[in-house]
Amino acid sequence: MRYPQGGGLTPERQQFREGLRLQAAERFARGEASSAIAKDLRVSVRSVQRWRQAWEEDGPRALRSQGPASLPRLSEKQFAQLEAKLAKGPAAHGWQDQRWTLSRIKTVIGRRFHLTYMIQGVRKLLVRNGWSCQVPARRAIERDDESVAGWIKEVWPCAEDSRRPVEPGSCSRARPDSP
Repeated sequence: MRYPQGGGLTPERQQFREGLRLQAAERFARGEASSAIAKDLRVSVRSVQRWRQAWEEDGPRALRSQGPASLPRLSEKQFAQLEAKLAKGPAAHGWQDQRWTLSRIKTVIGRRFHLTYMIQGVRKLLVRNGWSCQVPARRAIERDDESVAGWIKEVWPCAEDSRRPVEPGSCSRARPDSP
């Protein structure tokens, strides 16, 4: 992802960047060099060159902000309908177990709204609307407590003991016993 904040600039940051581009446009009109503009505005020379090319083709309006990169494809009303569908559970939609996966939610969106999302798009849609990955609140119907207890008693101790013993080491291959 390009920006660590979740894939885009805030409106304030968009305005700031647009201001930089418009300052550069004024300087393009005065005939200043791209390197001088880049240094003063603290941006890359390549960015200034791209801005200059757009400015030469379409003028200052080409440097105006285009708004957000993408708008949510599901409206608030549609997302509320999706939440109602998800609240019914996976079994109501034909799956045997009671787990919602991104792939299953993608399928429900496709069936209900005739929209195609990628898996990461579904994740972003859910996160944007306050959903998060969670562990189920109740135990699975298929859980076998006796098998779990046996595994903890017999298998887990073997797994714990398989770790390498902790002992002082050396970074030298030639003299492993030297201090």
